[in-house]
Formats: sequence, C-alpha cells, structure tokens
Amino acid sequence: MGLKNNNNNNNNKRKLNDFAADQVEFSVPSAVRMRKDQNLPLTHIQFFVRLCPGGKTLVIQADGNDSVESVHEKIMLITGIPAVEQRLIYRGKQLHQWKQTLSDCGIQKDASLELVGRMRSTGHPKAWQLINDLISLISGILKGNYPSVNSNSYHKIKMLIQFLTMTPKDSTEKAYEHIQIFISSSAPAALAMLYMSSNYANKNSADESVRSFIDSFKSMLPVPVYNGCVPIVLEFCKLLRGAVGIDDRLYNKCWSSLGAIVESTGSSRCKAETKKLLALQDVFPFVREVASKLSYDLELTMGSTKLIGLSFSIVRDFTVFMLPVKNVIRWQVPFRFPITFPLNEDDTGEGVYYKEYIECLHHIFYDLLDKMEMCLRELEDQLGLKEKGKGKPIAPWWSQYLVILKELNSISKPYKGLEKVFWQKMRQIKLSLCFLIVSFAKKSDDYGWVLEHKEVTNFELRRHLAMMMLPEVTDENEELHEMLIDRSQLLEESFEYIGQADSKLLRGGLFMEFKHEEATGPGVLREWFLLVCQAIFNPQNALYVACPNDRRRFFPNPASKVEPLHLEYFRFSGRMIALALMHKIQIGVVLGRVFFLLLAGKNISLEDISDADPYLYSSCKQILEMDPEMVDEDTLGLTFVCEIEELGSRKVVELCPNGKDTVVNSKNRIKYVNLLIRHLFVSSIAEQVAHFPKGFADITTSRLQKSFFRCLNLEDLDLMLDGSGSAVSMEDWKAHTDYHGYKESDPQISWFWKIVACMPAEQRKVLLFFWTSIKHLPLEGFGGLASRLYIYKTSESYDHLPFAKTCFYRICFPPYKSMAIMQDRLRIITQEHVGCSFGTR
Repeated sequence: MGLKNNNNNNNNKRKLNDFAADQVEFSVPSAVRMRKDQNLPLTHIQFFVRLCPGGKTLVIQADGNDSVESVHEKIMLITGIPAVEQRLIYRGKQLHQWKQTLSDCGIQKDASLELVGRMRSTGHPKAWQLINDLISLISGILKGNYPSVNSNSYHKIKMLIQFLTMTPKDSTEKAYEHIQIFISSSAPAALAMLYMSSNYANKNSADESVRSFIDSFKSMLPVPVYNGCVPIVLEFCKLLRGAVGIDDRLYNKCWSSLGAIVESTGSSRCKAETKKLLALQDVFPFVREVASKLSYDLELTMGSTKLIGLSFSIVRDFTVFMLPVKNVIRWQVPFRFPITFPLNEDDTGEGVYYKEYIECLHHIFYDLLDKMEMCLRELEDQLGLKEKGKGKPIAPWWSQYLVILKELNSISKPYKGLEKVFWQKMRQIKLSLCFLIVSFAKKSDDYGWVLEHKEVTNFELRRHLAMMMLPEVTDENEELHEMLIDRSQLLEESFEYIGQADSKLLRGGLFMEFKHEEATGPGVLREWFLLVCQAIFNPQNALYVACPNDRRRFFPNPASKVEPLHLEYFRFSGRMIALALMHKIQIGVVLGRVFFLLLAGKNISLEDISDADPYLYSSCKQILEMDPEMVDEDTLGLTFVCEIEELGSRKVVELCPNGKDTVVNSKNRIKYVNLLIRHLFVSSIAEQVAHFPKGFADITTSRLQKSFFRCLNLEDLDLMLDGSGSAVSMEDWKAHTDYHGYKESDPQISWFWKIVACMPAEQRKVLLFFWTSIKHLPLEGFGGLASRLYIYKTSESYDHLPFAKTCFYRICFPPYKSMAIMQDRLRIITQEHVGCSFGTR
C-alpha cells in the first residue's frame, strides 16, 4: 500500500551510527568502509580532541580517508559549536585545508588534537551545555561508569525537564531555536541508543526518560511552543522506527504523542507553517502505517471475527496525520486541481517528488473505501435495516465508521472523479450510513458533508440532525416560563408572553394555564400551541395568506403592514414555530414552498410558485412557451412593470430601470418572468421574511437558523409540523390503547370502538384532541406519542359526560347502559366548540 522508506530508514540508522562513532564505547562494524568515490578502502582510526578551554576530551572515530571537514561536522553535532568557529590544532599547526584527508594531515591512531573555539554564539549557551552534559551522562552509562541506574534515570529526567524549563516563553522564534538545540546535539540519537541497549535497566531508563520528557511538553510549554515540539518527537519516531520497528511500545508512544501535537496544531496551518513543522516525507510514513493498520482492522471486523472492534486511537491517528498531508496537497503540490489520474509520466522537478505520495494516497482511498463498503453492507444485514428490524445492540466502536467516511470524503476532493465514486458508494450503503448518524450524532458534530448530498439521507436522519439544532426541553424541576392567558385574548397575550420574553427563558420549560380554568400540565400546553399557531396563520389576522392549491400552506402577506406591529408578530411567529418543533408538537400548519426556500437562503424559480399563485404560474408558463414571433409582435402588450394593490389603492412598480418603456420580447421574456417572481415573492415580503428567522434564531442560534432549514426538505418540515397528514388509523389507535377498570371484552369497550369507527374523519380528530390535546399525529402515528392512551372506568352516574386528563392521555367515562347512550355522550363532546375546550387537563 505504500512508499518505500529505505532511504529514510538508512538515514536514521546513519544518525545512530554517527552517534555511536562519536562515543568511545561504540564499535564500528568490521566491514571495510569505502570512500565516497568508492575507489579506496578506508582504514579505521581513533583519535582524541581536547577542548580548550575546559579540558574535556572527545573521542572521535573516523577513517584515514575522511576529510577534515567531516571531523568538524562531527564535533559540531557533539558540542554545538559551528564548524566555521572551530579551529583544530595538530602538532602546533591549524588544520585549515578542509578538503584534506586525515591521512594527508598525518593524523594516526590515538593522535591528540586540540580544539580552540567557543560555545555556539546564540542566546542559548546554557542549553547547549546542559544537553552536552546529558549526552556525556548517557555515554558514561553505556560504558558502565555509573552503576546506580535509578539515580541516573532520575538525573536524566531532571536534565530533560530543566531543558524545557529553560525554553523561552515570550518568543516562538527563540523557542524554536531552543528546541532545535536538542535535535542538533544528537540527544535523540543518544537516548535511542540507550533504549536499544541489551541491558534491561538501561533500556527501561531510556524509556522512562523519553516518556517523561514528551509528557511534559503540554504541561510546561505554551501552546505555540508545544506545537513547535513536532521536530523533537518526529526525530524520536524516525530513529525508533528504523531501529526497533513500528510495533515497539516506545515508538507507539512517540507516534501517538506526535499525533496529539499535530491535532493541537489544527487544520488551519498556512503554507509556511505546514512546511516548517512537518514536511510531506516526514509525515507520510505515519499515514501509510496507520492506513495499513486501519485496513487490517476493518478486515477483522468482517466475517467470523466481527466481534473485534475498531481501535478509536488508530482512527484518530489516521485523521490527525491526514491534516498536514491535506495542507501540503492544498498549498504545495504543483499539479493542477482537480488532480487527474493517471498522472503525467513526464513530470519533472517537484512533480516527481509529489507524484509518489499522490498516487499512494489515491490507493489508500480506494482500499479503505472498498473495506468500508463491505463493513457497512454486513452491518446492514446484521441489523436487518432493510426490514426495519431492531437487530442487535449498538456497538460503540461503530461510530468510528463515520469518522473514516468523513475523512475519505475529504481525501477525495482534490482528485477528479473521486468524489463521484465516494457518493456512489454512499448511495449503495445509504441505510447503514443513516442508521449510524442517527445513532451516534452529537450536537458538536458537523454533518454538513452529508447534508450536501441529500440523496444519501432519509427523513429520519434529516429530522434528527435538525432537531439537534434546537435546545432540549428541560426537566420539570428547572425554572419554567409561566403563562396565564385569557382565551378571549389568546393571540395578544401569547404575543406578550412569548414575543417580549427573554429568549433564554424560552429555551427552558414552559408552564401554561388558561384564566378561570383549573387544568394545567402538558395537555394544556399542547392545546395552547395548537390554538396560538392556528391564530397566527389565520388569514383574517393579515399576517399570512394561504396557498390557493393547498390551504394548509402559508406564506407572508405582502400587505401585512396593516397591522402596526406586523414585523414584531413575524418574529413572534418564528419563535412559536421553533418552540413547537422543540416541544415536538404537531400544529397542523405548514409553510409554503416559497417561504421555506427563502428561509433556507435559496433562490425562487417559476416552478416554486405553482402553489402560492397558480394563476401567475400559468401565465408565466404561457409567456415562456409562446411562439417567439408572436411575442415579438407585442401580442402580449407587456412592459417590465408590475401592478400591485396596496392598502386599497393600485400601484405600478418598475421591475428594472426604465421598465415602463422596456417591452417584453422573445429575447428578454425569461428576464421579465424572473424579475416579476423576484418582486412578488422576494422583494415584496423581504422585511417579513427577515423577521421570522430572527425569532426562530432566538430559540436556536443565529448561526444555526439557516442550517436548520437547509438540512430539511419541505416535505420533512411538513411531517414535523403537521404529522402524517393521513386519516387516523383505527387499528393503530386500538393497538396503542390500554384499559383501567375495563376489560377489552366488556360491551362498553366494544361499543366505544364501533362508534369511533363510524365517525367521520374530522369528528375522530376532535375526539382525539379532547382525549390528548393532540389533533395531528406524528409520522409514526400513535407509536410516536410520548405515552400509550388509556380508557378509565369511573363510578359516575350514567348521565355524566366523558372527561379527559390530557396530560396522561386518559379518557374517562362510566359504564353506560347501552350503545345509544354512549353514542349520544360521545356526540356531545366531539362537537368542535366542545371538544376543543373541554376536559380536565
């Protein structure tokens, strides 16, 4: 699945060998080494370099054919002294010819040289000295000079923590310079060599030191400096990967820590920062490794081993390490976007460098997408989603499928045609995808990537994501917004209580009571919602007008300004609709298509106005379909104007500059129709439409208001506000009704259902409302209600009417003597003026 890392591994091994060669206790392999020109065999020598001042002696191992320059570089790695500031003295003479070999200078085995120079001329001389002391300590431990392992382990950790303490906190640039000292000094290589020691105590000491050092980054360093620690952890990873392999525990610790820092750095890194902290060749090996592990784990979740779950940490690492890769592709890759496969074979320069990575990522995408498809198909069968069965309990690790799919969608975007492939797969596993999102979606999650492709969603998913944008109704113990309303002043007083209230109070619970009535509780609240929303959308109140082709649908009335407070009432209506949705109450009112599209921030087309104004729709269709010659003959006699009625008077509005003199012809008729629709259905109600979402956003947030309507289809909102819209099912009603005091076999129960079955549809709705304060059932029917329904037997006399406790979905009546008596009593309570205002709620 991936790139070859031989070069990187060789480089990392070379660093370890270089460190070993710089310490007397490490031996050089006995194999004969060759010069760069590969012609002359090299003779191994060992010599000493004494630092002046200070008196420390370095043991240098090299070959007679190595250059003087290479010795300076070795000394620089150990001491931090720049090569240009070093002066090597041998037998009283300075070695100033850098290209000369050691043999040319007469340097032999066990020769003694003097180094005249000073510590690195930077602002961090103490840091260099500290790290040099650390390396000397490690060298001594490996030579066996320090028998107390525990004491030395503590001392190493103390020195490492001291190095972090010395890190400049006020300047990110200086902090990065300080961090670079640790790498330049070969400290990571020294600790890696200690970890590779065959001595268990030494290995454990190095393990403890590296872990403590890395774990201290986040607690001791400011966030920008913590992010700058990437090179240190990356260096450990490179060294350990090549030396002990990817399954090593310390390597995995470093790998995981690198992922945490990259995650903290975030996806917003600019081009320069991405290049500074992580080069593509540095991070891509991790992407390849984790993608390979992920692919293997996905295979394990299928078939007979399906009880094995995905590792949360591996999925997290995959998404984390993809962040810098995507940034590099975005900012640095020289290919044109979208990237087309196969890549050009004649690419040179940067193209050749990036080509292998781009092709590997392309392969990773297809491999993981195929595995995901198989996993989700199996999940679909396992849960019986096609038959809507409940299946087995949900496994928490299934949530990681969504994380992987989101990442694969992101990977597909730079490649031509890959997004199409991705969404084709999603359509094939639509049931599983929707099930997973509904099961695991949280308010903090972003599923915009799915909602952009509604063809892979269903109503249940869209409703679930929309409802997550609304607050949850709080418990009854929380502070409630209390309302005491006179039925005769229903709309006006409700406006005062809701329209003028602090929106924060409304996001809590509501307590509703009608004046001069004893009933309280959820049943009263449901009734109030229904009555107020019906009043708001009543055309007699001039706020909304009904669509001629569907009287349930409403859109703002352009003439609503007859009501002085009309804009405040539109904001109030936005609050009421949001609250009804929040409390999951069907109100029997739905929005017109034009109004819905405007709330979603979408454009209005001719087809969208067919319900709102069928006459205008038909006229515009005729204009567009007429023979061009007839239109050009001015048969229509139209200009770019619109005549409207406003407050009893007619007014002519120009649709464009000089509209009165612009004749409609075959070339501009489309523009005329678009401008006419825009004026009548957008401009004329712009103020009203702007205030409704303000009220809606008071209950959600301004950021989410438009997203709420965009994630739904109009038909989805219909179901949420008006329920199924179908007739009440007798079978469903009976199946969700229990009895208290009665038995299903009692004659009174048999009479009751026979009477209800003979009722007209509207009378049944009145009975249901009397019983529950619900007139419009949810999409799931009675199964979607908060409770089952109940019929209670009372000890009242037979002349008493039935009464209801709507909060508990109870209807109560005595054991009537005959079916005729019961029918008469039910007839009385199902009269519209009685059933909608009667009962103990």
